Amino acid sequence: MMKAFVAGATGQTGYRIVKELVAKNIPVRALVRDLQKGKTLLPPEVELVEGDVLSPDHLATAIDDSTVILCATGAKPSFNPTEPYSVDFQGTKNLVDIAKTKGIEHFVLVSSICVSQFFHPLNLFWLILVWKKQAEEYIQKSGLTYTVVRPGGLKNEDNSNPIVMQGADTLSEGSIPREKVAQVCVESLFESSARNKIVEIISKPEASSQSFQELFQQVK
Repeated sequence: MMKAFVAGATGQTGYRIVKELVAKNIPVRALVRDLQKGKTLLPPEVELVEGDVLSPDHLATAIDDSTVILCATGAKPSFNPTEPYSVDFQGTKNLVDIAKTKGIEHFVLVSSICVSQFFHPLNLFWLILVWKKQAEEYIQKSGLTYTVVRPGGLKNEDNSNPIVMQGADTLSEGSIPREKVAQVCVESLFESSARNKIVEIISKPEASSQSFQELFQQVK
């Protein structure tokens, strides 16, 4: 039976991923740095585990008997120049290393479009896209089954615009509601055509509506 471990579970995208998993009756263990915040934000049936992706000693215990991992951690803009390196790369690397020892069946990483563009303005924030790209490459070389989801600009308000999904380094602009990012992450666990792929996603009013199966299948 599938059991999901979610890192970054109280973040804006992470808690939507948790809600999406719960709606599909998938048991969830949520990694939270603040138990009180987790209790306030997340559905009551979620198992909360206090910890941090930067403390690998506790991660193996935290993951416990989970079968899939969804990682929605991300550095927040700050004056700490090491934050993107530590959160977006080192934290993900810690998770990947432990996932390999645990025999995790599927690892889903939320990344970002434009990670391959070194001169993108976002890299002024301590090279955040560079470190996200390093994390992606680490997963690709790990031997784990993975899906890397690269959303466009994230919106907190949901809308009814259809999802546009393309392969790596093909979308450079556009936005998408976090709800839809969460849906793509969770659906990737069930779609065999989502395995070992990097998908870039935005939503557009003029796009034609497609099933998740069709969306993943068209990405080579």
